[in-house]
This record gives sequence, C-alpha cells and structure tokens, in this order.
Amino acid sequence: MDFTHDIVRITSALSTWWWILLGLMFLFYIALDGADLGAGIFALFSKDEDERGAIMASMAGFWDGNETWLVVAGGVLFGAFPLVYGSAFNYLMIPLMIALWAIIMRAVAFEFHVHARSSRKVWGWFFAIGSLLAPFFAGVALGASLQGFPMQNGLAMAHIAGRDYSTPVMHFSGNALTWLTPFSIWTGFGAVIAAGLAGGLYLCARFVPGDVIHERAKGWTSLFSLLALAAIVVTLVWSYAIFPWAAAKWTGPNWWVWAAWIVIVLFFAFKSMSNHSAGHNFVALLWGEGVVVLLWAAMWATMYPYIVPGTWTIHDAANPANSLAVFTLFMTGFVPIMIMYNWYQIWVFRGRFTKKSIYAAH
Repeated sequence: MDFTHDIVRITSALSTWWWILLGLMFLFYIALDGADLGAGIFALFSKDEDERGAIMASMAGFWDGNETWLVVAGGVLFGAFPLVYGSAFNYLMIPLMIALWAIIMRAVAFEFHVHARSSRKVWGWFFAIGSLLAPFFAGVALGASLQGFPMQNGLAMAHIAGRDYSTPVMHFSGNALTWLTPFSIWTGFGAVIAAGLAGGLYLCARFVPGDVIHERAKGWTSLFSLLALAAIVVTLVWSYAIFPWAAAKWTGPNWWVWAAWIVIVLFFAFKSMSNHSAGHNFVALLWGEGVVVLLWAAMWATMYPYIVPGTWTIHDAANPANSLAVFTLFMTGFVPIMIMYNWYQIWVFRGRFTKKSIYAAH
C-alpha cells in the first residue's frame, strides 16, 4: 500500500511539474513569436516592399529561435501528456493545420524574399498573410480547448471497414467542426489584436525614432492598446458567463486575489502605454510583455487542475510514473539551455533598424 501511495505521489508531482513547464513553453512562444507575428500583421499595411523587407530584417536573427518553443511544447505534450496530444490534435486538426501552414508560409517567405526579384512582392505578401493567419487560428484553437471536447472509450477506428482493432482507447468523439463556436472565433480575433499590439511595441523598439516605420507603428500601437483592453474585458465577461470552472474560482473565497490581479494587469498596461507615449520604447515593450505573462499565468491557474477544462485533468492525462521520471531526467535540463540561447540571440541582434535595412541586404 505504501509503495502504491509513493507511485501516485511521484506521478502527481512529475505531472504537475510538466504542466508548469508546458505553460512556460507556451508563454515563451506567445511572448516572443507573438511580437514577430504582430509585426508581420503590420506589414499587411506597409506602403511598399522595402518596408516589408525592413520588418523582416528586424527579426532575421531570432524569429526561428522563437518558434522553437512551439515545437518543444508539442514535444512535451507528446512525452508527458500523450492522451491530450492524441485527442486534442484530433479535435483541433483543422485550425492547427491552418496555423501550421501559415507558420511554414512565413518561414518560406523569409528565405525566398532575400533572393527573389520579380516575385519579391509575392513573398512579402506571403510573410504578411501568414503572420495574420497563424495567430488567428492559434487563438481559435485556444478558445476551443478552453471549451473542452467530447471523449468516449471504445474502438476508435471500428467504423473503418476491414480494420480489426480490439483494444478500446479513450478518443475524441466529435466531428471535424466541433471546435467551431462563436467563442473560439472570438478568441481568434483576440489573438490577432494581442499580436498586433505586441508587434507595434516591438517595431517601435526596433526601429530608429523618426523612421517612417517607427512613426507609423506609434499610431498603430495607440489604436491596438485600446482594442486590446476592450478584448480583455469581453473575453473575461464571456468566459465568466460560459465557464462554470472559471466563475467558481473568480468569485470564490479567494476572489480578492483575482481582483488584485486585475488591478496589477491594468497597472502594467498603463505603464506600457505611458512609456510608449514618452518614447521609452524598449521599456514599453517589457511592460507590455508583462501583461502577457500575467494574463497567461492567470488563465493557467484558473484551469488548474485541468490541462483541458472539463476533459482532461493533469493527473488523468499524464504518462505513467516511470515514463515521466525518464522524461524528466533527460529533458528538463534543456529548458535553461534554450532560455539562455534565446537571450543570447536577442542580445546579439538588439540594434535598431531603419526602412533602408531591407532583408535582401542581409
């Protein structure tokens, strides 16, 4: 009995550990690549191809490193929470597939835009459109995940003629469009707004004051800051109305913690916008990223003990203790290495740009 209790305790501790790391990896991707994606959305409205080239040049040193966090997050899901990986990717196949195509579209555009001549404009548009589609469909997938999805225990492929699968497994039991709801579409728009604000702050920090891109990004950021605050309010109210697990926490015995959190979020947002207005662009970007950290941490804490609300708890979805132990032993050490690598990239390529710094020149 003591041995069984120890196994349960170890599994619980390790699964919680990987749940925290999973949230951290998603956060790094959202905070780092979100700014890149937002800058790409800004490029949709660029006056000419030199502007798009300059925006691409500003992130040439680290955009691919930022996307690594998304790959690692998928690996963590596969290694630590395989049941979530299998069922959620089935449920979210369409939005995640489109988001992946958009990310690939951006990556191809980065490489081809440098060398293209007659087709250079085409690759510039690929970069901009991919930057719009990726956060939208990623946001849709997030909203759909918060709603949970139907599962059943049985023969997942019993309906396929000629197949004889005799081992029942838990599997997604909805249809191809179960993810498509008004709330998931809204979170897609909310992700685009958040990326647009992060992209504006990023461009102001990366381009020389007085440069045409810097000046246009200033106005863009002021607009998207208002849109982002409105989006936060709508999302919180809507979530409170449709998610009992969220409402129970926000208005429960610890309601004052969530009230204090809202005040802190508003303070961070105020500091970001006030520093933006004062021309302290890098400081404004850091305060803005702080808002992202606070919002993501609050969502992750609200979801606890679920990894997919209403569908999978952390412990029900986790691998067995022996698999988690091996996974922890070999993979945890890579997290600080990746953080240091990302920091080094950003430090090396920290200089400011102008419109003349087109990507083809690099």
